[in-house]
Amino acid sequence: MTDDTKPLKRPTRRGFLKASGAAVAAGATLGAALGTSAAKAAQTPHEPAHGKPHADDPQSAAEPFYGAHQGGIVTPQQAHTYVAAFDLTTAKREDVLDLLREWTDAAARLTRGQTAQPLPASADKSAPDSGDVLGLGAAGLTITFGFGPGLFTKDGKDRYGLAGKRPAALVDLPRFNGDQLLPEKSGGDLFVQACANDAQVAFHAVRQLARMGYGIVQMQWGQAGFLSGPKGQTPRNLMGFKDGTNNPPTQDPALMNQFIWAGDEGPAWMQNGTYAVFRRIRITIEHWDQMEVGFQESVFGRHKTSGAPIGKKNEFDALDLDAQDKDGNALIPDNSHVRLSTAATNGGQRILRRSYSYNDSTNFYIERWPPWRQETEYDAGLIFIAHQRDPRTGFIPINEKLAKLDMMNQFTTHVGSAIFAIPPGAKEGSFIGAELFGA
Repeated sequence: MTDDTKPLKRPTRRGFLKASGAAVAAGATLGAALGTSAAKAAQTPHEPAHGKPHADDPQSAAEPFYGAHQGGIVTPQQAHTYVAAFDLTTAKREDVLDLLREWTDAAARLTRGQTAQPLPASADKSAPDSGDVLGLGAAGLTITFGFGPGLFTKDGKDRYGLAGKRPAALVDLPRFNGDQLLPEKSGGDLFVQACANDAQVAFHAVRQLARMGYGIVQMQWGQAGFLSGPKGQTPRNLMGFKDGTNNPPTQDPALMNQFIWAGDEGPAWMQNGTYAVFRRIRITIEHWDQMEVGFQESVFGRHKTSGAPIGKKNEFDALDLDAQDKDGNALIPDNSHVRLSTAATNGGQRILRRSYSYNDSTNFYIERWPPWRQETEYDAGLIFIAHQRDPRTGFIPINEKLAKLDMMNQFTTHVGSAIFAIPPGAKEGSFIGAELFGA
């Protein structure tokens, strides 16, 4: 696309319906039905079919969009997510600004349970929304935006005049031992994370933003994820262990400022933001499921049922890295996941994990070496998302150690990777990233 070429516009509904009179009639009926529902949606959050929203109804829950920090970071984890990365296809800075403005407005509306855009004045205009979640409610939706390295420079070019504003902490991730990264599951100029109590609501949010970005962005990758567990308890991953026990408590502002929120060490436009590392980790759960529980606990360094450190009774009991068994061996093995990842063995550094499981059906697998297995395996694992104040002191050194020494590596493979600067929350009347663009 050249600088003097306008981005392609979405095909209009009128353009599609000119093909035949019958199609026009059918489309008008559909448009009227959507318009009626959308008009109600644009005015108030959706209500459940049985009546008024209930205080404990996860479908009617609503999270604020505007604020000092973006939602979906310290927000209690919802049951579902859809994360996606987009590559910018436009050469025009103004296109990016317009897109971020439109996305911000749409995200605020969607988190209120409204349609992504206001209802048009005429029925022959583009619909404000795909309409697939009408009546489902806001479902606790949060939408989080991030900026990848490609927004600042790409292929050696400063496309939007932002190269000098790239934060030093937004580094290109190194290749870690054992990485088998797929280009189609990695990278991205813009990041969108939608989390909700309903899977369709989360997917719908990303779908609407992608629709609105037609001609400006194209999707690099997308990934659905889920989370299960009783409310208020640490969720379990597909390996059956609690995931996130060692997270710094998000209710502690001091710890969040120390480890998660960016401060004045970087550019002013990133203060109160954070840095997110995304990793798509495939787990050979067929292999894992054949392991004895005692061995699994040695891999993690925790008891499977309680989540307690080996040798302790409760999940949040402090790790005793010096504890030994009767033969003088470490109770928590030297190459266990918890020992290698804990703050005590990483210079006190902590990151905030906000991960989800994924299950993308199955793949057929063939080995070309003994024992020459041929079988169908699950394409399932972990959507690892970690927030931190600086990846250079957080995720990168921690994962370099894990990639080389962690016993878990025989069951996991990192196949997707990306890093993003997550700017602070937007103010009403402004948009995400306004300070970066000087707007």
